[in-house]
Parts: sequence; structure tokens; C-alpha cells
Amino acid sequence: MSTIESASPSSTESASPSSAGTGAARTARSPWAGTASAEELARWRGVAEAVAEQLRPGALERDRTGDPRAALEVLRASGLANLVVPAENGGHGAHWETAFEVIRTVSRADASLGQILGYHYLNQACVAFYGDPDGRERWYRASAERNLFWSDAFNPVSPDLSFTADGDGYLLNGVKRFATGAAATDVVISGAIAEGGRHDGELVVFALDSRRAGVEHPDDWDHLGQRASASGSIRFTDVRITEADVIGVDREEPFAALVTPGVQLLLANVYLAGAQGALEQARELVLARSNAWFLSGVERYADDPTVHRVLGELVAQTAAVEALADRLARRFDEAVALGAATTEADRGRIEVEIAALKVASTRAALEVTNRVFEVTGASATANRIGLDLFWRNVRTYTLHDPVDYKSIEVGAHFLDGRLQPVSLYT
Repeated sequence: MSTIESASPSSTESASPSSAGTGAARTARSPWAGTASAEELARWRGVAEAVAEQLRPGALERDRTGDPRAALEVLRASGLANLVVPAENGGHGAHWETAFEVIRTVSRADASLGQILGYHYLNQACVAFYGDPDGRERWYRASAERNLFWSDAFNPVSPDLSFTADGDGYLLNGVKRFATGAAATDVVISGAIAEGGRHDGELVVFALDSRRAGVEHPDDWDHLGQRASASGSIRFTDVRITEADVIGVDREEPFAALVTPGVQLLLANVYLAGAQGALEQARELVLARSNAWFLSGVERYADDPTVHRVLGELVAQTAAVEALADRLARRFDEAVALGAATTEADRGRIEVEIAALKVASTRAALEVTNRVFEVTGASATANRIGLDLFWRNVRTYTLHDPVDYKSIEVGAHFLDGRLQPVSLYT
């Protein structure tokens, strides 16, 4: 029995999408409540920092090989895979504020791993965003028991998948690009509009074993940065999807649509981590230099006032983004706690606030990861040092979706309260 097949609810127990929007199920749509305590944050900060220290030395090698699988086992062993799974379903029951800090901490050591981990949390959470309470309990418990890592094939700019009725199930066909983590994780979540059958015309959200028959990973990720994120394409050829694989149906509810601001908050935290990681390594490199520029009038680079000025500007810029990211991580907890009571206005407010962070984190990360070379010097461009990894990762990942449109979103809302159409980018 394959991993996800053994984890899926049985056909007779599977979530009934039609019940998700009615009765008592609606009052319990969100499994998250309240905000993180200082004790919770400290506990998981310690775990994440220990994991980051273990993973940091191998970041350059993973960048060269593009293989994150051994590192994911380190994350799995740490307990981080079950961080936001509710305690009553076998997880640790942590809050999103904690999760985003964990993502940022891991990303400072290796942004590719932070990206995979962040998508794991949000894809795993889709069982709550799209499923009903009974169905999500079975999915969560099965995932927690097996320490499963989740990925997705949701890229909206790729052609839609074919999802055609076949007997009492469906056949899935098509290709999705930028399926981050799919080749290295256990579960792939995706969605498609059903043609025929029980869900005819509905956008069905489902999950399946990443190694199920008919699923192929072409290993075609060959980009400037985020090289160990396993973000290549995924191909489905007559993959059988049964009701046991169905998480729910996308009914365009504001609560379910919160997953997109969550993804944008993930991106911003990875960008911020790139700036922080570059500054940490730049500090080490500057302090290790024993000489100084001949016109500086000092003996060490670390005493050069021009070095102080550049680093001061970059540190201040990064600190401002960090403060905003921390505030919005807590705001996201408050937003998802509304559950079925979430309104379009609630969802719109958190989206615009996170869009502003996306703009600020993009600008800061690109500037910091570029300008640290001004104070570390030509020797810091050596491949063995790997300071360029932060810039390559940030430059690649900040192209996820055009940041100019985030600026437009923020500006339009500032002027007259306008909101952009809800999508997997806004």
C-alpha cells in the first residue's frame, strides 16, 4: 500500500464536500484559534535554530546537486512536519506565527528547504481550508502518524489539468510546472474542474501519493537559484483519482481563499531570511579580514566607517521588514481563526497588508543580498564561500509573481479601498 493511499480516508469515510458549507460544520471550519504564546514561540524557535545549524553546512552542496531529500529527513526527525497539525489530530497544534518564524529560521540556512517546508504547511492546511471538519481530522491524523511532507501542483499559469469521469472515479492527465517539492515529498495536492461524474463542473481539490502510478517527475528544474527546492514539473498520465483522494471542493469561500495570503506571507518570510542570512555571513567575513582599504585610515575592514555605514543601512532596512513580518504573522492567526465567519472584507484586508510586506521584503532582500559584496570585497565572490547563494535564491524566488502588481494592489486599496480579484496570486 502506498504512502498516501494508506493515509487517505476510505471511500465510505471520505469528506463530503457538499456538507462543508452547512450546519455545525461551518461553525468549526477553522482548526486554529488564538495566537502563539511566548513559550510556544521559544520552544519551536529553539528546534528550528538547531535544525538550521545542522543544515547550514550542506547548503552549498545541495545547491549544486539539487537534491533536498536527505535534508528533509532532518526536518522530519525534528517534528517540524506536524507543527501546525491540531493537537487533537496528533500534531503539535502550533500557530501560524510560529510556523512563519520556523520557515524564516530554516530559510536563513537554506532557502530551498524553507520554501519546501512553507509550502508543506500551507498545502497540508488545505484539508482545513477546503475540507469539512470530519474529513480534515482523518487527513490530519494520517499525515501526522506518518510524518508526511506535502507539496502541490497548483500553478495557475500552466494549462489546466484534465479531470474526466471514469467509472466511480476520475482520470487525471496533464502537466504542471513549478511543482515545488513534489519530486521529494510524500503527498501532492492539486485541483481540477471535473468533467462528468459526481463532481461535474466543480473545482475538486484532491491529494495523492507523489509516487502513484502515472505520476512522473521529469527532474527539469535548472534555474539560477532555489536549486534544491525540487521545483520542476510534474506529469500526470491517466492517474486514477477516487473519492478517497478528494479533500473537498473549492466553493470560493473567503475562508478557503485565505490560503493565498498565506502563500504570499511565506514568500515574504523567505525573502527576509535571504537578507538576514546574507548579513550574518557578511558580518563573519568582515570580522575575519585583517587588512583594510589603504585610504581608510584604519587597520581593519571592521573599523572602516564606510563599512559601518553600508551595513547600518542594510541592517536597518532588514529590521523594519522583520517587524512588519512579525506583526502580519500574528494577524494571519487572527484572520484564520474566524473560520466560516470570514468575510470578503476580512480576507481583502489581510491580503493587502501582506502585499505591502511582499513589496518591502522584495526590495530589501534584493538590495541587501547585492550590496553585502560592497563591504566583503572581491574575495567574497569565491565559489567556495557561497555568499552569492543568498542573492541567487532571492533573485529567483522574487520572480514568483510580479512585485509591481503587488505595489498596484496596495496603492489602489490606499486610494479608494479597491480590492483585486481573488486568485492564487492575490
